[in-house]
Amino acid sequence: MSDYSAPIEEIQFALETVGGMADWPSLPGFAEAGDDLVAAVLEEAGKLASEVIAPTNPVGDREGAVLTDGVVKTPDDFKAMHRAYVDGGWPTLAFDSEYGGQGLPGALAMAVTEMVTSANMAYSLNPLLTSGAISALTAHGSDEQKSLYLPKLISGAWTGTMNLTEPQAGSDVGALRSKAEKQPDGSYLITGQKIYITWGEHDLAENIVHLVLARLPGAPEGTRGISMFVVPKFLVNADGTLGARNDVRCVSLEHKLGIHASPTCVMSFGDEGKCVGYIVGEENRGMRNMFTMMNHARVGVGLEGVAIAERAYQKAVIYARERVQSAAIGAKTRDAVTIVHHPDVRRMLMTMRAYAEASRAIIYRNAWAMDRSHKLENPEGRKAAEGEADLLTPVSKAFSTDLGVEAASLGIQVHGGMGFVEETGAAQHYRDARIAPIYEGTNGIQALDLVGRKLNADGGAHWRALIDEMRTFCQGMDRAMAPQQETLMAGIAALQDAAETLFANGFERIVDTAGAATPYLRLFGTVLGAYLLARQAMEAERRLAAGEGNPAFLRAKIATARFFIEQILPAATALLGPVKGGAAHLFDLDEEDFARA
Repeated sequence: MSDYSAPIEEIQFALETVGGMADWPSLPGFAEAGDDLVAAVLEEAGKLASEVIAPTNPVGDREGAVLTDGVVKTPDDFKAMHRAYVDGGWPTLAFDSEYGGQGLPGALAMAVTEMVTSANMAYSLNPLLTSGAISALTAHGSDEQKSLYLPKLISGAWTGTMNLTEPQAGSDVGALRSKAEKQPDGSYLITGQKIYITWGEHDLAENIVHLVLARLPGAPEGTRGISMFVVPKFLVNADGTLGARNDVRCVSLEHKLGIHASPTCVMSFGDEGKCVGYIVGEENRGMRNMFTMMNHARVGVGLEGVAIAERAYQKAVIYARERVQSAAIGAKTRDAVTIVHHPDVRRMLMTMRAYAEASRAIIYRNAWAMDRSHKLENPEGRKAAEGEADLLTPVSKAFSTDLGVEAASLGIQVHGGMGFVEETGAAQHYRDARIAPIYEGTNGIQALDLVGRKLNADGGAHWRALIDEMRTFCQGMDRAMAPQQETLMAGIAALQDAAETLFANGFERIVDTAGAATPYLRLFGTVLGAYLLARQAMEAERRLAAGEGNPAFLRAKIATARFFIEQILPAATALLGPVKGGAAHLFDLDEEDFARA
């Protein structure tokens, strides 16, 4: 029996209010994405996540993935779970119908992915990386590569990976040493070793398609000299059938804090000099190609923060409603009550709930921008949507995963001492969540990307447009959210002031900009989350007045938005000071002064 219940009502409301759901049918290819279809998809996905996938989560954590003689065995029940996921057509939702996809909105697929990730984060990394590989091949692969690999990847028969990191090349990808030598037949021989490769080897699919970054002879130094190659575990014949085993092996698995069921592999390419790869796109353009995959993966990792926050919140609520301890503060009787009646427990639960709902709103807004960037026929509208999606991606990844870790930690705290005991399961959520701020670009790297690239894109047009949107909405707040208007407006003003400061820094104050990056991203995410929750609260108020929907659910939406704006937003608004301070005092110590001995 799982303690996870897919929050379908919450997810659908988020899609309706910030995910563009009403406008989906108006976009080319999305005509079928009406209310009935969306409701059916969410209902069935919720059943799969809650009833089939979620029960495997503790089993996967206990057993983990095991490497024996070069073969990775997944935990019990994973094969049956994966088969149910694939047979249900879930991998195909958002992909091109030309290659077997259903062509549905990416925002809807994101909602389904959230439920799968809440159910079993370790497993969800498999379809996440596969989706990223599909995106990269769709954007940059040759017609032959698309026809050869995409149908199998989209169907779920094959899975995909992303191979960037090497022992000396982590965030500095340009330091990689893997090599590629062109052969007379146009293929390449790949040699090198990659580390931290998620689902690099496993027993769930008949083939694994690796996208590998490597350097050609004489290529420019750094990231300008990196190319991308598709390297299948089994070579693929022209008719799509599998050929010989390629010279690529998993040589070890990492022993990790969390996500034990996700095999994190050290992959060796070309130990026998026979690893065959095929270039994707142009030579020395591999980083551009990989960013297509990475940006997809970064939003997906941000969704992990949402998913873990939701799962940890649900578990904490169950415990808080069952655990009896002490009389209620201020009560006339000394009878013990469940701890959900105590103010500090309420504070923790409300914080967890608000974190999940705010980060969910940001991710769904990002997904909707991505959909519009692909589907809008108006070039100006498409460019604006692409700019918004690019702006929100580092915020989605970093802010949401930070909140996911904080929510999981609060979940342990709600459980008290039992939260520190593995058998309750609360600790697993924290252990699983802790990787999300690290991989697919650390959250510090995301913050630098936000202030270094995204803030300056198109002369700052995209963040200015978002702030104008938020301010216009805030000025019209009334009824249920009127008391929060001043606080939200102050947050928006602080965000604009911070953005203007960083935008004006230029290259001359690049160190100050870098020093301010992380507090600025936190300020950005919190203000954006507050704004989106306020939008949801206003819609909830409208539905209540009209007698539409579930009154208890709608009242809870209003209460959560009020809590976030009044209890969480003010602390973020205070980050304007550190943003303006830049790198002040960060370099007051010499390097030697950091050492204690």
